[in-house]
Amino acid sequence: MIEGMLAVVRQHPFFAGLDEPTLELVSGCCRNVRFDAGQYLFRESDPADEFFLIRQGRVALETAAPGRGAITFQTVSEGEVVGLSWLIPPYRWSYDARAIELVRAIGIDARCLRGKCDTDPAFGYAMMLRFVPVLVQRLQASRLQVLDVYGTPR
Repeated sequence: MIEGMLAVVRQHPFFAGLDEPTLELVSGCCRNVRFDAGQYLFRESDPADEFFLIRQGRVALETAAPGRGAITFQTVSEGEVVGLSWLIPPYRWSYDARAIELVRAIGIDARCLRGKCDTDPAFGYAMMLRFVPVLVQRLQASRLQVLDVYGTPR
């Protein structure tokens, strides 16, 4: 089973370029998951104890707006990460993630991965180099969306 998961992790673009020992460390925290269309990967304020690398399908990242219901602020698909709140205490989701269509993904146990990062600083640094660009990209996308929604011509 571990060797099978290692092969799946090795093939995901998010981990491209990592050496074999690092891939083995990561794969020890992983499992295959599947979500049907409409199913939630996680809900806002729930514990952020697992995050996902999409292998197939699309996921809507949503937030609730008073009087408007759920608003999709970003859609992620194959090769992308769903869930970053596991990185920062208090480890709670700050939005919902809902499968738009059938989603197959790698589920990564956040506690397991955080523990390995804490134990091995070089491994932790390698992981942060993977996740920080995703954080920056999501912040930039949110900024552009705010400009689109609230920006007015002068």
